[in-house]
Amino acid sequence: MRLVPVLAFATLLSGCLFDKEPEVVRLSGETMGTTFNITAIGEDLDENALATAVEATLADVNSKMSNWDPNSEVSTFSAATSTDAMPVSAEFVHVMQAANEVHEKTGGTFDVTLGPLIELWGFGPRTPEDPVPSDEDIQSALESVGQNRLLKLDAEAGTLSKSDASVGINLSAIAKGYGIDAVAETLRDAGIENYLVEIGGDLVTKGENDKGEVWRIGIEKPQAGAQSPQLIVSVGDLGMASSGDYKNFFEQDGVRYSHIIDPTTGRPITHRTTSVTVLAENAMMADAWATAMLALGQEKGLELAEKHKLAVYFISRDVTGSEDAYITVHSTAFKDALSSN
Repeated sequence: MRLVPVLAFATLLSGCLFDKEPEVVRLSGETMGTTFNITAIGEDLDENALATAVEATLADVNSKMSNWDPNSEVSTFSAATSTDAMPVSAEFVHVMQAANEVHEKTGGTFDVTLGPLIELWGFGPRTPEDPVPSDEDIQSALESVGQNRLLKLDAEAGTLSKSDASVGINLSAIAKGYGIDAVAETLRDAGIENYLVEIGGDLVTKGENDKGEVWRIGIEKPQAGAQSPQLIVSVGDLGMASSGDYKNFFEQDGVRYSHIIDPTTGRPITHRTTSVTVLAENAMMADAWATAMLALGQEKGLELAEKHKLAVYFISRDVTGSEDAYITVHSTAFKDALSSN
């Protein structure tokens, strides 16, 4: 799901941060199996130097977090046949600490060891003739899922171990957000205090755009191919991520199977929540919580959002309306976050 900067709807703020007309550098490319777009605003910017720094940052993130790179840190850990504690980078520890926090607070609904279930349900190469997994196959896959049970992180020692050598880690629901934050830090290190960094639709903002306006972001309507906003929000100095079930699914015998799998049941979600957007202090936590909240669904997710003061916006299918009818609900913190921008 994509979050799109909507400058045409921006609200003019009083004054401007720059003494002279600001320079704008826009960088774009591919990373983590998707695309990135960066807008950096400042004075006396060196586009080539910024591009080089961003490229180096993204390469470093991929070398640690990419499941697509067989030589990355996460791939090496997953492929290891030993259960001994393995040294891991400080960045890997940081991401795993965040993953453990969301895992614990969601009662296991967010889980980075979900790979066996993703593979079992065929979200990857799949044909309509492939059978729906049996109860026995699901139960067998569940034995290799459960990060609190199967993984042990020693943050002080900088090590990670697994109790079963077959256990792997998939960071796709959190690493993209971490990558966004890493690029944002690179921009700040270059003295840039006004920017928008977007990877695969998730993003983080800081400051204002080149017109002295608050960043305005469109939350996509949950219709495949629609690319129109359901809601436009102001986002200042926050990470923002959305997760949706309406683009990656399959149908068999009249039943719709989402790619969002609940690790507590081993099965795709069946509730009517189709899209979730989260605002957080950084993109990494927004990324992880968006995935978790979609798996939980509006009812359970909203309760958890209120408990932990999370800024969450839910879009659910309206069972009483047409196929394109939706119900929207947001947490108290989501409303407060918007009113402060």
